[in-house]
Amino acid sequence: MQLRGKTIPVGGVFAPMAGLTDAACRHLMADHGAAWTVSEMASAKAITFGDKKSLTLLRDPHPHGLYAVQLFGADPDTLGRAIGILAEKGIRYDILDINMGCPAPKITSSGAGSKLMLDPFLCGQMVKAAREAVGPDTPLTVKMRIGWDADHLTGVEVARWCEENGADLIAVHGRTREQMYIPPVDVEAIAAIKKAVSIPVLANGDITTAEGALQMLEQTGCDGVMIGRGALGDPWLFERVRAALLGDPQPALPTLNQRMAALRSQIYEMCEEKGEWAAMPQARSQAMHYMKGLRGAAALRRACSMLEHFEDVDRLIDTVYRCQE
Repeated sequence: MQLRGKTIPVGGVFAPMAGLTDAACRHLMADHGAAWTVSEMASAKAITFGDKKSLTLLRDPHPHGLYAVQLFGADPDTLGRAIGILAEKGIRYDILDINMGCPAPKITSSGAGSKLMLDPFLCGQMVKAAREAVGPDTPLTVKMRIGWDADHLTGVEVARWCEENGADLIAVHGRTREQMYIPPVDVEAIAAIKKAVSIPVLANGDITTAEGALQMLEQTGCDGVMIGRGALGDPWLFERVRAALLGDPQPALPTLNQRMAALRSQIYEMCEEKGEWAAMPQARSQAMHYMKGLRGAAALRRACSMLEHFEDVDRLIDTVYRCQE
């Protein structure tokens, strides 16, 4: 796949997730074969107000592989100004993504995120402002849902407005905002959006296996898949998806040693990046995902919730090994 002259490697794309897709997490997924990774979402309005925290969410001096930053907002002019500030502040990225899918009330209450799905024309204006701000050479993508609720399935219309105004690719989460994350994913709605536009479309939602990725592509006709929570604690999912897309043999599943080494390395990088005080509360949720499928997983997840210092990670890993004996 080519986006504005950038060659995109074969593989699933790692989805943006607030509070989870920090640099350490993105680097891990990229190192295991993600085609590109996306930052946590940052507020365009906050950036125009000079908020340093928002810029910190996006700044990655040493990204692994192709890196996209994601902005949210509901005002085209503000979005354009925020993108200009990113350039002024030296925020480097390969792809710019606009959030039109977040269902969180604190985001939608401002008219942003999935609330934009109620106004397809405004979605197009957001893309137009972003295209003018990033210029002709930077790929511009949109993360959206299939609609706001069952009575407002606006995905096709939104996708067309986004394409018309300069979007290069659309990633579609196959649920409405009303559904939040409740199964199932509506593959027919994703397929309809794919048929409505000529730009590439990624299918997103509940992909946890390589077989599931292939099935999603078969059912929707999409050009690729975006994977979120399914890869947390299992970055090797991207290796398996890549092999499946290429028709190669499936790689061996990670050993327990490999899983624990990845856990330790990820949290260590989090502490290096943010400091132990800020990193460890966030590390608790990351660690819990590594407990999937282990003997005593419920008790191990409780142990994860008690992580306070980096040295606690080694004690957790020792406990994991003892539980598997």
